[in-house]
Amino acid sequence: MAMDFRKELAGFIKKNCFLKSGKPIFRLTSGKMSNFYFDLRRATLSPEGQYLIGNLVFEKIEGLKLSPKAVGGLTMGADPIATATAYCSYLRERPLEAFVIRKEPKAHGTMKQVEGNVEEGDRVVILDDVLTTGKSTIKAIEAARAAGLQVLAAIVLLDRGEHEGKKNVESLGVPLYSIFRMEDFS
Repeated sequence: MAMDFRKELAGFIKKNCFLKSGKPIFRLTSGKMSNFYFDLRRATLSPEGQYLIGNLVFEKIEGLKLSPKAVGGLTMGADPIATATAYCSYLRERPLEAFVIRKEPKAHGTMKQVEGNVEEGDRVVILDDVLTTGKSTIKAIEAARAAGLQVLAAIVLLDRGEHEGKKNVESLGVPLYSIFRMEDFS
């Protein structure tokens, strides 16, 4: 019997990553305060979470018929998602490279902002853990494009469905897909 990766990951997130409060006590990356917070690093950095996430993201990419060379995004949220997806893709004999986008270009050595086995013209999918305003995903898309990469799409683990994040990302001409939406945890 095949494992339902989405159902398993939803349960893992509900149990380990979803924090709620009666008052808005959680400061989001956007600076806004919220009554709930998804600490998805508890999933993306755990062995079980990486297994589930790698399979789900890989299946999403395959289902959308995107055919990228690589997956990656802005460090740190995207890093474990990209490596889990790359590992899973290798096990399934359809390998994808993983890459990392630094928040700022490196000040020494190669001085690159995008690290990994990607070159100008390569087709990539941008990954992120949580989407609220889309600011981190947009920064990753812009850096990837500046490095000459062709961005096919963006995939996030969770779209909070707030502050027009999806609309903001898609305004760059990049379709955005999510594994989960906030409603999945209400």
